Amino acid sequence: MTRITLVQGDITRQTADAIVNAANSSLLGGGGVDGAIHRRGGPAILEECRRLRAGLPHSRLRSSGGTPIGKGLPTGQAVATTAGDLDARWVIHTVGPVHSATEDRSELLASCYRESLRRADELGARTVAFPAVSTGIYGWPLDDGARIAVTTVRETDTAVEEVRFVLFDERAYQAFAAWLT
Repeated sequence: MTRITLVQGDITRQTADAIVNAANSSLLGGGGVDGAIHRRGGPAILEECRRLRAGLPHSRLRSSGGTPIGKGLPTGQAVATTAGDLDARWVIHTVGPVHSATEDRSELLASCYRESLRRADELGARTVAFPAVSTGIYGWPLDDGARIAVTTVRETDTAVEEVRFVLFDERAYQAFAAWLT
């Protein structure tokens, strides 16, 4: 059974086999956790992301609204790169959904956690540090994001021994702690 732990702090300062990045579909860096991981991890992460991106399917993927999203990693999926200068072996990049008040995207958020754990298993990772995917700029309500994250990790069959949720502030820590009791 996977042990779930909580830490309040900076995910880029964690020591783990794999650190999960709440990436955008371009895989080329951004704000929040994504930008912090790219900055601290250094150029090797971006270089591998560019190579991965070049190998992703070139079909004209469309969002649920029918708008072309171009090339990129689909929401709910995960890929791995080097961790560069981070204290980890790999960064697992996953694209969380933007919260919608009119469409239930919970399964896409759960998929981020499942697919990241699947990728961790393929790599042989035993410790994985996760952020609270989609609860920042993507607007997912923190309590619901914590529920989905903890429930999904508990229900996912994985060889990962420890999942560590690394939460930026006390509010996020408390939201996740409520689901661990």
